[in-house]
Amino acid sequence: MESYTTLEVARRAGVLRITLNRPEKRNALNPALMDELTGVLGAAGEDASCGVVLVTGAGSAFCAGLDLEHLQSLEDRNAAEHRADSERIAKLLRTLYDCPRPTIAAVNGAAIAGGCGIATLCDFTLAVPRAKFGYTEVRIGFIPAIVSTFLLAQVGEKQARDLLLTGRIFEAAEAHAMGLVNRVVEAEDLLPAAERLAAHLLENSPEALAATKRLLSANARAVLDAEIERAIEANADARLTGDFREGIRAFLEKRTPQWPSLKMED
Repeated sequence: MESYTTLEVARRAGVLRITLNRPEKRNALNPALMDELTGVLGAAGEDASCGVVLVTGAGSAFCAGLDLEHLQSLEDRNAAEHRADSERIAKLLRTLYDCPRPTIAAVNGAAIAGGCGIATLCDFTLAVPRAKFGYTEVRIGFIPAIVSTFLLAQVGEKQARDLLLTGRIFEAAEAHAMGLVNRVVEAEDLLPAAERLAAHLLENSPEALAATKRLLSANARAVLDAEIERAIEANADARLTGDFREGIRAFLEKRTPQWPSLKMED
């Protein structure tokens, strides 16, 4: 099996387990992880021996969002580079959404920003009670453009506005109540529960499962195509703003941002 720098990939009895494997960085998203995960998910969809895809994280977190070093590097990029990076994130989330194999997220800890998108875009999301979720982009002067296209369909506009505009962190129990998490399970039962669910799915017709997933993706395709294109543009444009540059600096310097766009009274 191919080796990876940011993932652990194992196959057993028809289940492809993908472990985000940057525990020292809380499995944060850098270009290598995004590209490797996109590639593995794409290959799984074409592999007839793969029945179910299970995604989890190494260490104490599931995925903490964009990597700090990658985040810092964004400040000096030009518009074309920002566009390419936005497309990379969109391709990862769309590949996960469109994967014809059933997908299960076993959320073992924090799932923040892009990590929250990965966790909740899986067909089934199981989470431990201590797992935290959040679409925190606005807190660093960014916009949760690409994840918002999927979140609207998942929880409705009112709930989506709450999560996207506040950027607040919320618990697994609340994520379950609003439908982003299917089940909350104790830590010691997280992977066994995910494996039991995978075994149940493997009892169903592989052709019927894939056809059902392709139908669901096709039903959403026209709307998603347009919304994701707008989201990529908005994502790239937001990276050129003064608020974004200040948000990154403040985050890295662990201070309160002073937003340039905020007009202060004399």
